[in-house]
Amino acid sequence: MPSKAPTGKKLVIVESPAKSKTIAKYLGEGFIVEASIGHIRDLPQPSELPADLKKTSVGKFAVDIDHDFKPYYVVSPDKKKKVTELKAALKDADALYLATDGDREGEAIAWHLLEVLKPKVPVYRMTFGEITKEAIHRAMDNLRDVDQDLVDAQETRRVLDRLYGYEISPVLWRKVARGLSAGRVQSVVTRMVVDRERERMAFKSAAYWDLTGQFGADSGSFKAKLAAVDGAKVASGRDFNDDGVLTSRNVVHIDQELATALAAGLQDADFRVRSVDTKPYTRRPAAPFTTSTLQQEAGRKLRFSSKSTMQVAQRLYENGYITYMRTDSSALSNEAVTAARRQASELYGPEYVPQAPRVYTGKAANAQEAHEAIRPAGDSFRTPAQVAKQLSGDEFRLYELIWKRTVASQMADAKGSTATIRLGAVTASGAAAGRDTEFSASGTVITFPGFLAAYEEGKDESRGDEDSEEARRLPNVAKDDALTASDIVAVGHETSPPPRYTEASLTAELEKRGIGRPSTYASTISTIQDRGYVRKQGSALVPSWIAFSVIRLLEQHFHDYVDYEFTADMEADLDKIANGQAAGPAWLKHFYFGEDSEPGLLSIVNNLGEIDAREINSIPVTDGITLRVGKFGPYLESSVPTVDPKTGEVVESARANVPEDLAPDELTAAKAIELMETAAPEERVLGADPHTGHTVVAKNGRYGAYVTEIIPEMTEEQLANQPVEYYKNGKPKPPKKPVKAKPRTGSLFASMSVDSVTLDEALQLMSLPRVLGQDTEGNPITVQNGRFGPYLKKGTDSRSIGSEEEIFTITLDQALEIYSQPKQRGARAAVAPLAEFGPDPVSEKNIVVKEGRFGPYITDGVTNITVPRSTAIEELTRERAVELLAEKRAKGPVKRTTTARKPPARKAAAKK
Repeated sequence: MPSKAPTGKKLVIVESPAKSKTIAKYLGEGFIVEASIGHIRDLPQPSELPADLKKTSVGKFAVDIDHDFKPYYVVSPDKKKKVTELKAALKDADALYLATDGDREGEAIAWHLLEVLKPKVPVYRMTFGEITKEAIHRAMDNLRDVDQDLVDAQETRRVLDRLYGYEISPVLWRKVARGLSAGRVQSVVTRMVVDRERERMAFKSAAYWDLTGQFGADSGSFKAKLAAVDGAKVASGRDFNDDGVLTSRNVVHIDQELATALAAGLQDADFRVRSVDTKPYTRRPAAPFTTSTLQQEAGRKLRFSSKSTMQVAQRLYENGYITYMRTDSSALSNEAVTAARRQASELYGPEYVPQAPRVYTGKAANAQEAHEAIRPAGDSFRTPAQVAKQLSGDEFRLYELIWKRTVASQMADAKGSTATIRLGAVTASGAAAGRDTEFSASGTVITFPGFLAAYEEGKDESRGDEDSEEARRLPNVAKDDALTASDIVAVGHETSPPPRYTEASLTAELEKRGIGRPSTYASTISTIQDRGYVRKQGSALVPSWIAFSVIRLLEQHFHDYVDYEFTADMEADLDKIANGQAAGPAWLKHFYFGEDSEPGLLSIVNNLGEIDAREINSIPVTDGITLRVGKFGPYLESSVPTVDPKTGEVVESARANVPEDLAPDELTAAKAIELMETAAPEERVLGADPHTGHTVVAKNGRYGAYVTEIIPEMTEEQLANQPVEYYKNGKPKPPKKPVKAKPRTGSLFASMSVDSVTLDEALQLMSLPRVLGQDTEGNPITVQNGRFGPYLKKGTDSRSIGSEEEIFTITLDQALEIYSQPKQRGARAAVAPLAEFGPDPVSEKNIVVKEGRFGPYITDGVTNITVPRSTAIEELTRERAVELLAEKRAKGPVKRTTTARKPPARKAAAKK
């Protein structure tokens, strides 16, 4: 067979269409750039495996655990068309360039493409840290093969996550709740948030006092704070532990009484300067951004979530504005250093650039230095002003942040001086007469701003911030100078619990501990919110009660797998595989099957023993009150049996629902008692239905109060008298379990309560929907109550009515009159949208955020998309709303699959 004639075409495959368009501009003629749109294949669900594999060692995980943990990959159904297109493009090419991202995941995508496409032409691996003409041409000069070590590390990670999730998640389903998930990093991150909330719950505050005063000299006035009494340092918040106990030695704990006495005794005291200490001040710029520090700073300064930061950064990278955004390195290339120094000199002056370039190295645990830091793309940087018209609002703000940080990183130190003035006096009168007091004030003066002219790094909230001195300029005074004093007042404080994590501070802590990869932090933090383990309260991350149950089970029965050091060590082991220092299959065997005295995951799962689900889902709040995590959410339960005052019988323990917006650390003993005392009765017997004899009760449910009937179980005699069914051979079939009759129920009106509803009202509610009659065409018309209020229903045509009470008074004639009018959408009081973002660039219709049945959603009147649980309405921007709508449009309408019988095969026509 003759060989294929050369075509002169070269196929380049990248991940995303945006990236392909940008690269195509730089490669020119002869190159065809296609996008795989992410991974083309993955592990299937075990239920999707071929029947002959389900009973083999592959069947449990879609991974062959008996043969080196070999994954069983399949091309994703939604990628089959794309694979066909890539194969067709490859037929006309003389060479294949795999230009996916240069990290482990990108390397794995390249390897999967190689495995599926099976090219018969030369294959080259092409990587670049930025999408610029210079970078693309440099990449063409430095082609290589697919790095099998990186592929092995990514495959090992994928298999590891499958083993972890598929073995541990079912335990959560059985003992906590269906639908929960466990993850190698996800569960550890959830534990960190839960642990911080536990610290807050156990925290005991301590009160301490000090004094402040305003002091004047000829050269100006300043504010100072009491620092010492009789030579002993005054205790501040840092001197107490979380139990409220003073732990520091040689300090004086001032209470309100002493503070008030000192303030009174100093009103007429003579104050003099005791010392003035001046020290030089130097501050160095922060290193250029890594993935982690970019997420932290964008969270602090731009109020972006980690997920939003990475989405915006991805767009900036793919369109050639910044370098690759998944990196652990803070190093800059020589070209970038030159560009930053040149721009700093041009914009701020040559004195703002140090003589020697600054060199940065990574400090995080498990840092990888494979990439450059995140910086503006190119060998010369575009200023924010030069790109402003080309970028959306969020893109511009993030680009400006990256540009400032990069340029500032190569600028000179900020210089200045810090002065500390200590002044004092002896109390002149009162209960505290004769006490020596010393006040202190500090201030910093910047004489040369250096890098601060371009950028200043933000910081997270920390305990002790209230005790820190603010930076300010102090007047020029000397030792023994007399000072005037005014406004000397006693000020009370309380120690504060450790602050909750924000996305920024959680990211910083994860990086510090070496848990997970910075490139996955955004998706992990988003996942724990989407799973309902964590919610946002402002910018703080608050764990749910179900997260407490999950972490408690994991700590008790899978301790190592949520241990911080164990998880960090696993990450280090995966790095060794990536560096070729360890083999993935051997590591997975040790992890899953164990070795010698070290049990593996399989052994731990098989030897769990009995797990008391009630104990796992119970958290004592105070004596006699326990929080339970139930099927429909958390509730409080009294451990003291309730006695019916009329009959003297012991009835079910009293319960009270816990408000969804109540943070765990806010459920104090006092609050729990309050909730129990104000809780409406869980259940109240109203009487018997005169027609059926069934008991009717009113209940408080998770979604509101309702009434229902109690249908008694069939007696043994009734079960025995059920008709017997027989097989064809005449033998009787086993008796069927009787189908339980569905009880009638009805939600209480807004004007009703469990305490006040009557039996007659309950019977009316349970009789709904109420049939009013028929229209002229014979269509029945009913009236009923719904989630959004009372309404009429005729076939598929629903019409709202005024009030719930009308349900039992409206007549057929009134209903026909309503149906005779044109249907008016929004006839009820219009609800103001939660947010408005102006016209959509595609539909040109106004984008609004509305409150829907399943939570807030974004709509332009044509396309709807639910607001992700990880995104607060306050953080939602126009750009993000437009992006979410565009993604929904791209997916198209939801395909509803139906099962149909396969048509019989046609018989072949008879040969003549």
